Amino acid sequence: MVNPSPLDDPDYAEFAWKRYWRLMRWMAAFTISITILVLGAFWFKYGWVSIHFYIATAGAMIAAILLTASLMGLVFLSSGTGHDESIDDPFRDEADK
Repeated sequence: MVNPSPLDDPDYAEFAWKRYWRLMRWMAAFTISITILVLGAFWFKYGWVSIHFYIATAGAMIAAILLTASLMGLVFLSSGTGHDESIDDPFRDEADK
C-alpha cells in the first residue's frame, strides 16, 4: 500500500508551493542581476561585439541558472515536505540485510 504524501493535504501543499515560488522569484532576480553584471563587464572589457552575441549569452545564462534553480528547488520541495518518504520501496527489506 502506498503511504499518503504530506503534499496530499491542500493547505500544506499550498504552503510548500508558495515557498518554492518564493525561491524561484529570488533566483530570477539574482539571475537577471548577475546576467546584467556579466554582460556589462564583457562590454566594458571587449566593447560591442554583436547584438546576437549578447542576446545568445544572456539567454544561455538565464536558461542555465533558472533551470538549475528550478530542478534543485523541486528536489528540496520533494525532500523537505516528506514526499520522498511516502513511496513504497519494494527493495527496502533487501537493503536491511
